[in-house]
Amino acid sequence: MFSLQHKTAVITGGGSGIGKAVAELFAVQGASVFILELNAAAAEETVKSILAKGGKAFSRVVNVSDQLQVKDKFAEIAQEAGRIDILVNSAGISHIGKLDSTSSEDFEKIFQVNVKGVYNTMFAAIHQMKQQGGGVILNVASVASTVAVADRFAYSMSKGAVLTMTLSVAKDYIHDNIRCNSISPARIHTSFVDNFLEKNYPGQEKEMFDKLSKTQPIGRMGRPEEVAALALYLCSDEASFATGCDYPLDGGFIKLNN
Repeated sequence: MFSLQHKTAVITGGGSGIGKAVAELFAVQGASVFILELNAAAAEETVKSILAKGGKAFSRVVNVSDQLQVKDKFAEIAQEAGRIDILVNSAGISHIGKLDSTSSEDFEKIFQVNVKGVYNTMFAAIHQMKQQGGGVILNVASVASTVAVADRFAYSMSKGAVLTMTLSVAKDYIHDNIRCNSISPARIHTSFVDNFLEKNYPGQEKEMFDKLSKTQPIGRMGRPEEVAALALYLCSDEASFATGCDYPLDGGFIKLNN
């Protein structure tokens, strides 16, 4: 079950965090993985990790907010691999702030990466998927797509857009045999969390980590590998009946925080 043999997967943000975990698991399951990443060194580290385990992986340096770059890279991949079966949009950036503490520049930066970046990659992939007779798109949204999270105004805006773009694409391309879903994680323990705590709470990292962990009713943060496992299911043939849905992976955050 959950084999990705003979499938080509494009994963944005595959150099770290959730994207890296997805890339590594997909490669274990047999996919040829193309990592789209702004950080060339991080992308190469993921490629080396996959190759060392006998998998197939390639990296492409790209700024997902630049549509011309994205279209060129997808055209290259389609020509090289012959098809693009799976697109996972994991690239994204965060921002902390309320409406009145979010500058126009910060808002635009979040929009360009988290919203336009997802639009650009889906736009580039959809023609190839239609041409080849189908495909799967999976977007990484957030619990902030559907519930209020304090001090995350711009980030919540962007992830709400990811969720609704997911539903729109699922509706419009269902008869082209293209499935589109999203995953909405709560807090996931990645290097971003560690760097955030080190920068904003020096000397209090453990205390703040425990505090943030307990915002999930289950009592801990999620692991990137847990998100990757759900992503594998949703991108596999076993999930062929699943489209137009958002899947919270949140340790009870949405339903049990009351």
